[in-house]
Amino acid sequence: MSAPDLRPGADLREAVRRRGSWWQTVKAVAWSFFGVRRSADHAQDVNTLNPLHVVLVGLVLAALFVLGLIALVNWVVGSGAAAGV
Repeated sequence: MSAPDLRPGADLREAVRRRGSWWQTVKAVAWSFFGVRRSADHAQDVNTLNPLHVVLVGLVLAALFVLGLIALVNWVVGSGAAAGV
């Protein structure tokens, strides 16, 4: 049994080496956007997902969400529905 690595940042280096799948990361981030997650699933995600993947997927999904809202607003304004016709 090896001794734990007590150097600063060792836990982050260990976390970055995790090999969680991209699809699992997308599902976890999507559930977090929705705001509902089982504690057992959350605990599994914490132990398996790469934190860098979570940040990247979160940024991409947030950008897609904002672009989707902009497209929706442009479509509603362009259709005349917002003018109360």
